Amino acid sequence: MAKYKLLTYILYFVTYSFLNAQELPPIEIYTPDIYGANNQNWSISQDTEKHIYFGNNKGLLEFNGEQWVLYESPNKTIIRSVKVIDNLIYTGCYRDFGYWERNQYGILNYTSLSKKKDIAFLEDEEIWNIINIDDFIVFQSLNRLYIFSKIDHNYEIIESKSIINRSFKVNNKVYFQKAKKGLFEIENGLDKLVTNNEILKNNLLVNLFNHKGKLLLQTQDLGFFIFDDNTLKPWNIEANNLLLKDRIYSSTKLKDGSFIVGSISNGIIHITANGKINYQINQNKGLSNNTVLSVFEDEDSNIWLGLEYGINCINIKSAFRIYNDRDGKLGAVNTSIIHNKHLYIGTNRGLFYKPLNTDDKFTFIKGTQGAVWCLKHINKLLFCGHDSGTFIIKDQRAKLISDIPGTWDIKPANNNVNLLIQGNYNGLYVLENTNSNWRIRNKIEGFNVSSRYFEMLDSTNILVSHEYKGVFKLTTNQQLTKIKAVSINNFNKTRSKSSLIKYNNNIIYCTNQGGFIYNAKKNTFEKDSILSELIDSKNYSSGRLVFNKDENKLWSFSSKRISYLTRNRLSGATEIVKIPLPSNARNDIVGYESITPLKGDQYLYGTASGYMIINLKDINYHDHHLKINQVLVSNQKNSNNYKNINIKANNTFENKANNIKIHFNVSNYNKYQMVQYQYKLEGFYNNWSTWNTNSSELFENLPFGSYTFKVRSRIGNKVSSNIESFSFKIKSPWYLSTVALIFYLLFIGLFSVLMHQIYKRYYKKQREKLLLRKQRELELKELENKAQLTRFNNDKLKQDIEAKNRELSISTINIIKKNEFLNNLKKELKKDNTNIKQIVRIIDKNLNNTDDWQLFEEAFNNADKDFLKKIKEKHPELTPNDLRLCTYLRLNLSSKEIAPLLNISPRSVEVKRYRLRKKMNLPHESNLTDYILEI
Repeated sequence: MAKYKLLTYILYFVTYSFLNAQELPPIEIYTPDIYGANNQNWSISQDTEKHIYFGNNKGLLEFNGEQWVLYESPNKTIIRSVKVIDNLIYTGCYRDFGYWERNQYGILNYTSLSKKKDIAFLEDEEIWNIINIDDFIVFQSLNRLYIFSKIDHNYEIIESKSIINRSFKVNNKVYFQKAKKGLFEIENGLDKLVTNNEILKNNLLVNLFNHKGKLLLQTQDLGFFIFDDNTLKPWNIEANNLLLKDRIYSSTKLKDGSFIVGSISNGIIHITANGKINYQINQNKGLSNNTVLSVFEDEDSNIWLGLEYGINCINIKSAFRIYNDRDGKLGAVNTSIIHNKHLYIGTNRGLFYKPLNTDDKFTFIKGTQGAVWCLKHINKLLFCGHDSGTFIIKDQRAKLISDIPGTWDIKPANNNVNLLIQGNYNGLYVLENTNSNWRIRNKIEGFNVSSRYFEMLDSTNILVSHEYKGVFKLTTNQQLTKIKAVSINNFNKTRSKSSLIKYNNNIIYCTNQGGFIYNAKKNTFEKDSILSELIDSKNYSSGRLVFNKDENKLWSFSSKRISYLTRNRLSGATEIVKIPLPSNARNDIVGYESITPLKGDQYLYGTASGYMIINLKDINYHDHHLKINQVLVSNQKNSNNYKNINIKANNTFENKANNIKIHFNVSNYNKYQMVQYQYKLEGFYNNWSTWNTNSSELFENLPFGSYTFKVRSRIGNKVSSNIESFSFKIKSPWYLSTVALIFYLLFIGLFSVLMHQIYKRYYKKQREKLLLRKQRELELKELENKAQLTRFNNDKLKQDIEAKNRELSISTINIIKKNEFLNNLKKELKKDNTNIKQIVRIIDKNLNNTDDWQLFEEAFNNADKDFLKKIKEKHPELTPNDLRLCTYLRLNLSSKEIAPLLNISPRSVEVKRYRLRKKMNLPHESNLTDYILEI
């Protein structure tokens, strides 16, 4: 017995060690924080819409692929069992069982069958399992089996004095185990003993299966047994080595005949139909907890685990397998290669290897600690470009052939099999093969730029790409020792994460602007439409390209997908295949992406914590169905006060209830298949939105009118088989309702009649006012005519005055001229004494002729009638001579002009002016002329 136990331990540890090196299917983890319920999940089922249901400590938990919804059990107790039967979700809990049915609002409502039938439960009785068989449903507690008819809702009870451990359905029969009694089946409503073998009396059964027409029994601690001809025999399989160590709590048989076994303390074990261990997944390998309370396979072959802490979904049919280096021993994978039937992995921690197509652990190659940048198979040798230099790997040992730090890449020199060019942190170096020994020969002098990407144009011309500086063209001498010329092509200013690679004899330069092919004749890069299609510029994350020469695949990487360029085998046409695998799911090392072909259509893709195996053959996006599952309405913007509405009915909402939230989903549970949605709201905007991952849409403050919401989905490049729609109408506001419109029409009619009467009165008064105004206008017209006639008369008078003024001016001028003439003549005559006195008397007589003054006075009075009158009134003491002087001053004549008129000298005029001022009592500062002009 001791030897047997020792052998078991040895086999267990051997098995566990090779399991540690396995690539496992993707696991999606849902913690209680995510699904919003308690830790433990006891039972799992699925409906026809592919919604998943869990019996949780807090109630019934529903997941549709996008939303988690918790329905608390009616009596606030743990739901131990859940089973979908005929689109009803049956559940069992503490002293109650019944079903949940979806109402018109998309919400599940509970109906208690036990309360309808007034079932008297035993003390602390709980329903642990539900089985559907024909027209009956069996509810199993630890003490009873309730056989409930789906047709007439009658029921029968099978009592058990001993505890009923588990119940099972196999071959359309219901089996159950009684503690210390054995295995029983239900026959004609009664319990019938199948076997009371000691193994079953003393060991708990976990599950019962049909295996090749025989009953296969699984125990908690002793593994599998086959029941045949009333004999119980162990099923001797390889998996027993592991099963006998762990206590098993749950299990299920998959569609392909294999088994998933859930343990108490070490996760799950996948066992093939032949009993071999395929893999084990525990908390160290990705599960959120090691205690598996329930196991379920859904319609898409995903495995759901109800755990002691949380829920996990394992995509066992996924095209991806993950090697997750949780312990950090391997590190981030920068490069990989297959060499001599071994898989080599270059990481940031060193170089590792394992035999190809085995589950052996990776072994570290001594001396290679540090970052590995490249692995190259050249001349049947494996070269390793390392942070410490360059190694040759032979017989799983590393030989350092160059201690120049930082070997980015190694490539053969053109036309010389014994020379290699390597790009390092500080430029380019030449490796030489001498007598089968490779060594560093020289540095190519004259260029010290980091040379991660370089390609040989010919034996003396090399292109080197630097992501910040551009592409250098180097011309060397024939011996590859010196740089003769350096030119730089910096045509593209945005070069971040760019790359340079040779593909089908073309040198390709890749940036976020697209793919460019080097034109040697023009010494420039020209954009290529096919290569640019390979580069996802909108979701650009890295310009790195990887070329698998044997498969003729050129790979590119973006934040949303992996793509590769290949040629169709039949037509030879170039085609681009896109794998919608986002970078966050890939766990990328941006700028250091690597992909290596394995066997068949499998490829190894390096990640930041290990690697991923991609099977191109298994990448298949099946038809999927989209569903609108909930519509909510609120009359308040930015509010949580939403009301569920019937998504099946023709809905009409009040005008204020114009905030509509629509939830939709695709029940897809594949971790690496991202569901995207596209929608439009006809009546508001009729164009499809951009693809996004939001599974709900909110429309706020919609105007009144009729709308149809349409939504479709996409997984990968596959669009959903249906376009879901929801039509609704928002009522017009009360002031635009039918009643309001009738009221408006009546009001307009009455208003029109009233306004007609008002206008009649108004226009009557207006006519009267108009007549009165016309009469006044005529009177005013007459007055205006009279005024016009008066103005004409005044104008005539003004013209007469102006004529008189002209006459006065002419008269004044004539008098002045005459007097000046006579004075001049008098002066001349005085020079000759002959008869002079008589002539002078005659002249004096003419000078003092009062006739001129009378003529002037008459003319002046005609021009300025009131002046002499006014000045006489103001100054009655003035003499005629004073008045004469005043008239001349009124005419604004100067003293020189006045002197001839008075027949005196200008000096005498000034004296007369002085005397006049005194008579008028004018102040000293007043001007005499201004004073006279103002009178």
